[in-house]
Parts: sequence; C-alpha cells; structure tokens
Amino acid sequence: MPTIIAVDAMGADRAPKPEVEGAILAARHYDVEVVLVGKEDVIRAELDLHRFWRRLPISMVNAAQVIGMQEKAAQAVRSKRESSMRVGLRLVRDGHADGFITAGNTGAAMATAKMVLGAISGVDRPALAAVFPTAQGTATILIDVGANVDSKPQNLQQFAIMGDIYFSSIFSGRFPSAAHPRVGLLSIGEEESKGNELTREAYKLIKELPMNFVGNVEGRDLYNGKADVLVCDGFVGNVALKISEGMVETVRFLLKQSLQATLSSQVGMLLSRKAFADFKKRLDYSEYGGAPLLGIKGVCIVSHGSSNANAIKNAVRVAMEFANSKLNRTIEERIAAASRNRNNHAAESAQAGPVGTGLV
Repeated sequence: MPTIIAVDAMGADRAPKPEVEGAILAARHYDVEVVLVGKEDVIRAELDLHRFWRRLPISMVNAAQVIGMQEKAAQAVRSKRESSMRVGLRLVRDGHADGFITAGNTGAAMATAKMVLGAISGVDRPALAAVFPTAQGTATILIDVGANVDSKPQNLQQFAIMGDIYFSSIFSGRFPSAAHPRVGLLSIGEEESKGNELTREAYKLIKELPMNFVGNVEGRDLYNGKADVLVCDGFVGNVALKISEGMVETVRFLLKQSLQATLSSQVGMLLSRKAFADFKKRLDYSEYGGAPLLGIKGVCIVSHGSSNANAIKNAVRVAMEFANSKLNRTIEERIAAASRNRNNHAAESAQAGPVGTGLV
C-alpha cells in the first residue's frame, strides 16, 4: 500500500507550480500517493498543464485560505482555520495522510503542527533538522535551524536525542557512522569550558546521555564531517543555515564567472561538464527536500520558500522515509529515559543536601 503524503500546494514563493510539478515527479518515481491541498481551482488549472497527471496517484483537497509569508504566525494560525497548512495537517492527524509538506511560512507551519498534531510526550520544544553535505561525501544534521530562537539547556539535550535518532534512521546502511552517530555541540571552541552559559550547561546534560558525544565542535566543522549531528539553539542554527545558502550561491556565481572569463577556461568547462554537474548537485539544497520538524506526533517537513519541483519531490521522499521509519516512538522512549535520569540526579542531589565547607 503506497504512503500518502499531503502537500501544501499554496506555500512556495511560486505556488502552486513547484508543488504540482514536484508532486508529479514524486508520484512517478516513488511508491507514494500525493494529496495536493489548497485552492482546488488553482491547483487543477496547474495540473491540467500536464495532460498525463490523471494517470498518476495524485488527488486534491480543497482549502479556502492561504497563510502568507509575511503574516504573523500566531495571528494567522488562529484566524485562518481553513488554511492549506491546517487542512493538510488535519489529514495527518485524522489518519488520511502519513505526512505533510509545506514550503510556506515556517513559523506558521511550526505553530500549526504543534496545535493540530501536538508534541511527543516528554518533548518540551520541537526542532527543525537540516541536512548538509560534507567534504567526506557523507552528511551532517544541524538541529535546531529555526524552530526555537530562545532555548534552555534541557531543550538542547532533547535536540541531541532527536538528531541522533533521526541520523541513525535516515542514513542507516548508507554511512558507517549511522549505527553510532557522532553528536557534537556547536560552540566557539572545543574545550568544555568554552561557550556561553547555555552551551556550557547543555554540555553537561548531553554528556550524560548514552550516545557517541564528541564534545564541542566549531562552525567550520559543519562541512568537514567531524560530527554527524551538530546541536545548537534555533537562532544560531538559522544564522548558520542562511550563511550556508548565501555561500553556496556565491561559490556558484564566482565559479561560473571564472569559467567564462577566457576561451581556454570555457573549453575546460565543456570538457569537465560532468564534474561540474556533480559539484552543483552536491551543493544543491533541493536534493535534501526540507527540514523535518522533530518532536511532534506525526510527520511535518518544512521546505524552503524558494523550493523548486526537485525540492518538493525530495521533500515527499523525506516525508515518506520518515513516516515508514516509526522513529517517533523511539524519540518518545529516549526522551522519557533522559527525563528519568535527570529526575534521579535531582533527587540524589536533594538527599545529599548542601555541601559543607569543612570549617568549624
């Protein structure tokens, strides 16, 4: 039986074109049924540009409202009860879809997912996990990349647990380290004492977990493969994400400019076309689809607003893999174990009482 993925057809900057084209690509390449959610007349008009779409497992569910990119998340979520986001997430909640994808307003997507689906038991704050390529030919997960701009040490401990589980699940059998992912805490130095109050306290909590914690890592380690999972608060993670996106575009531009500068370099570019195509693909964010919102009761993938058809297709793949992995159950179990461990430590400290000075 195919996996059913609901796609917010009104979310992307150029909606519904990339969502429709991405849905068609996904329906052709994967064992999946795609449900396009949004203004049905608009979606149908775009679908009808592709004459063969009726032969594919694609359907539509009408949603009368759309949450814009510039709208305030809290207000939009409350006032637009029939938005494409809310209708799509209700399909997941009610068991009519196995996962949901949106390239729309990130804040609204997170607020709606928490409201409609709810958080996994024990998870204080859901987090967004983004995948980055590394120089080793592997990948690194950065968590959180924007769901929480103000985090507590306990939140970062939970992010570490969720990132560890997610990496093991999606890269199992692909990377040797997937069995025991190396988890690092993003800071300004490798020493345990480095960082701000948040990272220093989070270090102590993460170190207690039964995982392969490699300690503090620095920003340069995002791409060198030193760690498989990098943990940080959403403010730092989002800045790192946006800097990375800007860097990729700059590298592409400068490389193209250099290759077109002289006749000899243009000839070299033609001879090395496959290598340049591979290079571009490795840096292409659309190959990774989107960032899953970890910690909620269901599957919600948040994609970039500028997503193209390839990004939507791959987001469907990510949602399908997530839905079939059953990793939410593992997250709940590991979070509960960490909570029990913290409570035991707190009880032991309370029983021990204040430490004396030894002076009389």
